[in-house]
Amino acid sequence: MAAGAGVRLLEEFDRAPRDIAIVPASSIENQNRRLRVGVAGLGRMGMIHALHVDELERETDLCRLACVSTTDEKAAYAFLAMTGTALPVFDDIEGMARSGLCDVAVIATNTALHRAHALRMIEAGQRVFLEKPLTGTLEGDRAFAAELEREHPDALMLGFQRRFDAPTLYAKQLIEDGAIGRVFKIYSSLEDSGPAPDGFQSPGILSDMAIHNVDEVVWFSGRRPERALSVGSRIFSHRLTTCDEDFDDALMLLDFGEELIGQIQVGRNHVSGYRGETTIYGERGLIRIGCFKQKLLEVTVEAYGMRDRTEPIAVRTFEMRRYDKPLPEFIDRYGAAYKDELRSFLECCRDGKNFPVTHRDGLRAQEIVAAAMKGAVRREDMARIEYQEGSRG
Repeated sequence: MAAGAGVRLLEEFDRAPRDIAIVPASSIENQNRRLRVGVAGLGRMGMIHALHVDELERETDLCRLACVSTTDEKAAYAFLAMTGTALPVFDDIEGMARSGLCDVAVIATNTALHRAHALRMIEAGQRVFLEKPLTGTLEGDRAFAAELEREHPDALMLGFQRRFDAPTLYAKQLIEDGAIGRVFKIYSSLEDSGPAPDGFQSPGILSDMAIHNVDEVVWFSGRRPERALSVGSRIFSHRLTTCDEDFDDALMLLDFGEELIGQIQVGRNHVSGYRGETTIYGERGLIRIGCFKQKLLEVTVEAYGMRDRTEPIAVRTFEMRRYDKPLPEFIDRYGAAYKDELRSFLECCRDGKNFPVTHRDGLRAQEIVAAAMKGAVRREDMARIEYQEGSRG
């Protein structure tokens, strides 16, 4: 970072309205009772994480949002105005790392910068929460994971928020209790109502979206798939954005062997609204998490037994939180999970415990995605349908 770069941005923010004025760093340094958190990146996910750190500061004695780092001044103004906070804003992560203002860091910058930014904060002596994916590529993930394993094995927690989602946790408990017997198929879907935002740097729809589903399927099953394939299409929303993404709709099939498969569907064409559904099939019934009804604030987990059973095994509806803030559409569905995920990170940091999700989980999911992409079925690989001449229809 050029000398004074971070100060320059702070001076610009010092001209902001009085209700979002910057608190002098000296006054922050004297408040050491809570974990001081620095957030790098105020894009879609960074804004969510920073908001949740701010809320946890107000609600608990666990942490305090000490500073943020962003190259987007408009995003910084928006966050300060949305939360009514006053804190130092750095225009690059080097300034935040050298400032000494934070004890732990949350990294939600561009995927291509994840490795460099996470390592910079780790080298500054901090434990790091990194928004998924690790790097977005198999080669990059393997190199990053190897470096972490060799030099910083317990320094990084990776963001897979479904593991902290109350409906998903309830379904997992039903599986572990044997409610539906041996599981033989897991279907997991994730569909946005529109394209990736203009300017978004996507590593590909499978690495960006399906990696959540892959982790969920592996987590539910407790096993690693042996083989994978994928099918990708460009059918609608790719025309509505400047984001250069490989597909706007994709399918994955995971073969675990021993009579277990995973089916994953992701896309950016579900124009009726954000959709996330999972169905777990067992020999004695099935469990379904969510059913699209344009009601993100209600998520029902249903478990049904054999066909001759007259009553469901379990039905439980979870009320989600309405944020009413200018945040991505998935916030109302998974906001509580994102917040609990962050709470878990901070509690592990406070208590010196190992993280529940690490770079190892991220690498495993990326290895599965990479295999599916390698086994992609292209249009020219499909069998051409031969119609009988003169047939009806």
